[in-house]
Amino acid sequence: MALRLSVLDQSPIPEGLGGAGALRGSVDLARLADELGYHRYWVAEHHGTPGLASASPEALIGPIAAATETIRVGSGGVMLPHYSPLKVAETFSALSGLFPGRIDLGFGRAPGTDPMTTFALQRDRRTASPDDFPQQMAELLGYLNGDLPADHPFVRLATTLPGLPERPEPWLLGSSPQSGIWAAEVGLPYAFADFINADGASIAAQYRAAAARPELAVAVWAICAETEEEAQRLASSSKMMMRMLEQGRLIAVPPVEKALRFLASAGASPGGSRERRRRAIAGDPGQVRAALESVVEEYGADELMVVSIMYDHEARRRSYELIAEAFGLSPRRSSERAAAVGAIR
Repeated sequence: MALRLSVLDQSPIPEGLGGAGALRGSVDLARLADELGYHRYWVAEHHGTPGLASASPEALIGPIAAATETIRVGSGGVMLPHYSPLKVAETFSALSGLFPGRIDLGFGRAPGTDPMTTFALQRDRRTASPDDFPQQMAELLGYLNGDLPADHPFVRLATTLPGLPERPEPWLLGSSPQSGIWAAEVGLPYAFADFINADGASIAAQYRAAAARPELAVAVWAICAETEEEAQRLASSSKMMMRMLEQGRLIAVPPVEKALRFLASAGASPGGSRERRRRAIAGDPGQVRAALESVVEEYGADELMVVSIMYDHEARRRSYELIAEAFGLSPRRSSERAAAVGAIR
């Protein structure tokens, strides 16, 4: 099977622009990804940060799916501990009904934020929410698959999902061994966040060995430009954000020149501390393709999801264009996209 190439978008907020502009940028980038021939477009979930506007993937998926034609659209992912499994099932069922055959429900256990914001997201704040992710996952999948046990108190609700008979495609997300174990046990495709944990090859291998029908995507941080020097310059904005995060300071995505001055004053190379702890790929098209292919081979992945944070939206668009060209993606003409949509419907 040919490698699938996809996008994971965290909706980065450039300094001085604001979240609204970042969200519109996500819709614009998704439209471009559809035209370029990317397989799927996932939006992340992060809370309480001035640098990322991706607080509500379920609210962004609909506008993105409406603005595109054939690309799969989904969450990368819904942080399930914050939510009722029934509400998540209903929301993604509705999206699937509106956009048949195109909606993915990627979900995970991580909070996507700090402990205080996690507590603020709770409806009942008398005590901390229980750590019952396996039970939440089983209930969610029971709704989606229509196979809750006959004696389950909520079994009737599986028949009332608003988008039936359409259903989303569920994926489990993770960056730790436990998530891979769960994905294999329940028979789900697994998306591993290499941009969080670059030591995931052994976790991926364990998942593939244990799963009856393994399907593995790996999400990798990468920036591509015409030259390596320009790619490293563009990457400096993200590097400054990471440096500030390590100091407990959350910021919007800084302009390149500001980031370069910060890194220089901190005594850091443009690579900064990110390379010491997390994989960071930045280079020209040939360099980026070679590095990404190496990661795919390391993981034995079926799909590559590219995630990037840059200050300039046009530069981010161009990065995904260059990566698509480097991997030889076939751009979709409007007529082809329309025909594919008609076939789905």
